[in-house]
Amino acid sequence: MEEAFLKERLLKQYNEELTNDIYHGYEQIRYPSFRVNTKKTTVIQIQNELENLGFQLKPVSFYEKAFIVLNKNEKDIYALDCFKEGKIYLQSLSSMLPVLFLDASPNDSILDMAAAPGSKTTQIFVEKDSITITAIEKNKGRKELLEYNLKKQGVTNCTVMHMDARDLDENFQFDSILLDAPCSGTGTLSISEIKNHSMLNEVRMAKICRTQKELLRCAIKVLKKGKTLVYSTCSLLEEENEDVIQAILKEMNVCIVPIVGPKGLPYLPSKIKGTLLIRPNEYFEGFFVAKIKKL
Repeated sequence: MEEAFLKERLLKQYNEELTNDIYHGYEQIRYPSFRVNTKKTTVIQIQNELENLGFQLKPVSFYEKAFIVLNKNEKDIYALDCFKEGKIYLQSLSSMLPVLFLDASPNDSILDMAAAPGSKTTQIFVEKDSITITAIEKNKGRKELLEYNLKKQGVTNCTVMHMDARDLDENFQFDSILLDAPCSGTGTLSISEIKNHSMLNEVRMAKICRTQKELLRCAIKVLKKGKTLVYSTCSLLEEENEDVIQAILKEMNVCIVPIVGPKGLPYLPSKIKGTLLIRPNEYFEGFFVAKIKKL
């Protein structure tokens, strides 16, 4: 990560106080969090099992299936039988948000456009009943990881496609779409990653944003009229978030569906009313979520 590049953009987009808050978030050691796979077990069973093993759990206010772990690390969670059996899924709190805003009715078809490693695909399986899922991943190694996680979580209603989602044509039509777009990851960084790596510059940013717009255009093309999609990134930069959305709003027949975010989250101001922008802290990664309707 090119620190000067990032800091310049954050200062321009926010202000010095909010930029300092973001950097303070980068410095935090984030508590691990997980959600319960209620297709295999129950929330209370997992809570009792882990508390009996000495885990201090904090329930998540906006998602009854999720917990924050206050006194253990990710390696401790990996060692649990319930993790190995797919009864829980280790996932950041911010990453859990997009699926909660997906619209889906029984018998609907849902597309996860950039699905690996399967965090949101498996969450869709848990949250949305009597639907079919199509999960796309173009990278062979990541596709295999996606398939591993789907099997481990017991997902039975999902078709995995090994392809670039931008190659989808209008013969495909979906009732609901999740596009968790590839991005710079500027919401998930640690302070050491910012200082020790040089991965982001004008050329790379332009390429990322071009890919995001291409994916979003394709998503709208294969979304049924009158239906909605959710666009998300783990970035704090408006080039990848609001600017991408605004460009698509101007060129395609779509509109924003305002999202009402859960109370108490560390929000940042967004240029588009009704979208969510989360600031990193000890509980949350930086994250952006928007909902779009095809008219």
